[in-house]
Amino acid sequence: MAKPLAIRESSGDRIFMSLVYVFLTLVLLVVLLPLLYILSSSFSSPQAVVSGKVWLWPVNFTFDGYKAVFNNPQIGVGFMNSIFYTVVGTIINVALTVMLAYPLSRRTFYGRNVIMILLVITMMFEGGLIPYYLVVKNLELLDTRWAMILPGALAVFQVIIARTFFQTTIPNELAEAADLDGCNDLRFIFSIVLPLSKPILAVMMLMYAVGHWNAYFDALIFLRSADLFPLQIVLRNVLILNTVDASMIANADQMIAQQGLKDLLKYSLIVVASGPVLIIYPFVQKYFVQGVMIGSLKG
Repeated sequence: MAKPLAIRESSGDRIFMSLVYVFLTLVLLVVLLPLLYILSSSFSSPQAVVSGKVWLWPVNFTFDGYKAVFNNPQIGVGFMNSIFYTVVGTIINVALTVMLAYPLSRRTFYGRNVIMILLVITMMFEGGLIPYYLVVKNLELLDTRWAMILPGALAVFQVIIARTFFQTTIPNELAEAADLDGCNDLRFIFSIVLPLSKPILAVMMLMYAVGHWNAYFDALIFLRSADLFPLQIVLRNVLILNTVDASMIANADQMIAQQGLKDLLKYSLIVVASGPVLIIYPFVQKYFVQGVMIGSLKG
């Protein structure tokens, strides 16, 4: 069996591709080196971190930073709060997005163009921070868990992506055939639409989940009780306000100075805060790319 003929690249193409690879390698290094430094510092001794001995590999390997993180009750409460906000918020976000995007994708839905125009207007114009705060206050959501979930329960950008996906993936003929077989709209969505929409559901779940996990501004202005703070607020307090308790590590005075403990805890907490998203992404990356490409074919 003859081998297929390969297309020979010109010298210009080879030079261009070489420059692309060099550029991408530089970008990779710019992004990767700070992450490696943070990871290595989190496993290094406080003395090594303070003295600047850490670069790409841990120095005097230790788990003291992570022991301090998980022994701090405030960090544990923040971690559980972030999980609650992320899980519950993402479920509500995805449900509302599908409930709005699917009807807008059907040609038989009367007034869908007017609704889309109104949705797009909300993307371009907003009332500002003070009206936003007053709305949350008048709804009596201040200092409650729902203040982190309900105000941002629907993102217009996600609705547009999901609507485009449904338009290009779920043909009207399929809905008409299901209707002739006696399938009602609710059963059609759960039995046909959602199983065929795994890529876009993965995209929405990842985008919404990352947004909830990294959210701190809403917590900063809406929450007052420390037992409601998400992990990002705790991280902010450590990185900016330096509110670190030296007693989190036993015999701290004998181990290292207070500044060394603060730096060690900062790096360890950054890794803990970033870890869940980095762990989840590889499992949905395939659907993420597919869903974004399909959802961006047309408006």
